[in-house]
Amino acid sequence: MARKYLIETFGCQMNVHDSERMAGLLEQAGYEPTTDAADADVLVINTCSVREHAEDKLYTRLGELREMAAERGHDPVVAVAGCVAQQEGAKIFKRSPGVADVVIGTQVIRRLPMLVEQAELGASALLDLTSSDDVTFPLGVARRGDPVKAYVTIIEGCNEFCSFCVVPYTRGHERMRPKRDVVAEVRGAVESGRREVQLLGQIVNHYQDPDDPACDFTGLLEAIHEIDGLERIRFASPHPRHVSARFLEAMARLPKICRHLHLPVQSGSTRVLEAMRRRYTRESYLDLVGRIRASLPDVALSTDMIVGFPGESEADFEDTLSLTRQVEYQSMFSFKYSPRPNTLAEKRLVDDVPELEKTRRIVALQAAQRQIQTRLNTALVGQALDVLVDASSRRRGSEVSGRTSQNVVVNMPGLTDWIGRTVTVSVERAGPHSVWGKVVAHAD
Repeated sequence: MARKYLIETFGCQMNVHDSERMAGLLEQAGYEPTTDAADADVLVINTCSVREHAEDKLYTRLGELREMAAERGHDPVVAVAGCVAQQEGAKIFKRSPGVADVVIGTQVIRRLPMLVEQAELGASALLDLTSSDDVTFPLGVARRGDPVKAYVTIIEGCNEFCSFCVVPYTRGHERMRPKRDVVAEVRGAVESGRREVQLLGQIVNHYQDPDDPACDFTGLLEAIHEIDGLERIRFASPHPRHVSARFLEAMARLPKICRHLHLPVQSGSTRVLEAMRRRYTRESYLDLVGRIRASLPDVALSTDMIVGFPGESEADFEDTLSLTRQVEYQSMFSFKYSPRPNTLAEKRLVDDVPELEKTRRIVALQAAQRQIQTRLNTALVGQALDVLVDASSRRRGSEVSGRTSQNVVVNMPGLTDWIGRTVTVSVERAGPHSVWGKVVAHAD
């Protein structure tokens, strides 16, 4: 019988795609997927260290695997990958002795099958955190889990060193992928039936083709836009200070680029932004928002926001609330600040906002954002929207869902064979997180 593997994924879209790449590598090595940990010969935990308690989640899961091995007599090879693996390294073996067999860093996942094979032959505590100057993906082996959308990494690592962010320490410095490789992967994804591509990188609009200095992120978008059969292009995440007039002009000119822009702000206070090392002010960010909306009147903006950053006063938080209300984001990812290992904030700043106050602020921010989203979605009632269907409902078997170009989630009665098709939906009702309607036409 073929050996089986299971990958458990925590964190962002880049981690999801890393798991797709690891799945492809393991299948090339002869493994088959399973959804049951008790049935897996190899179990990979792909971790994220961006938010608080990430390490605790890992060690809790390793404890559960230890109990599973004791109760059921099933002891798979356990590999820990991702940012916590890069961050903690050999500490993982010490804190969970006898559970993890392999700890593999973010820049060497291509070596996973080799390390797993060594563990199956009896080796233990195998550690590889090697840094690499190259983009670390074997091409053409990702086992994509989404039938409609393909993730494609264009940059690995980050050089920004925002004071709160652990990514430069866990993902390394920026490494750009050649345009020809990106275009080839997108073309292959389209040929396999994917209608949408999402370009990934810590700072996607900092892209520069290493083989062609004249090709920036806009040039890459233009090249991808020429691929026949591709319907939509998304990307995450651009940095506000790298949004150029050339990029906005191209976004307005190229219809395949979705009218959704994730524009992380992190705080509405200039004083806090300076402490975060974001390199823009509240005023310059709002000026950028104005220029974006002048160029792209139909664009939907989303963002990331942190509350309770060291030194954040009540006035600073009110600046965050007022900016949120002024911009009117379509959606927001909001978090309470938590110190991350090795970051400048963790080393140099005192985490002085009480936990109860952080909670009060995040609740207030999320309530304000919920009101904004409800109002924006309610304004869609009565409109006809083009929706790329990408999923069936888990709760209602007779419903499917998809997204508009602006990334609005639309639920509707429909059939699973609509997945991958574009339909026109007349919106009948709305909530803060999605809208509901009925299909009035098939666009393809």
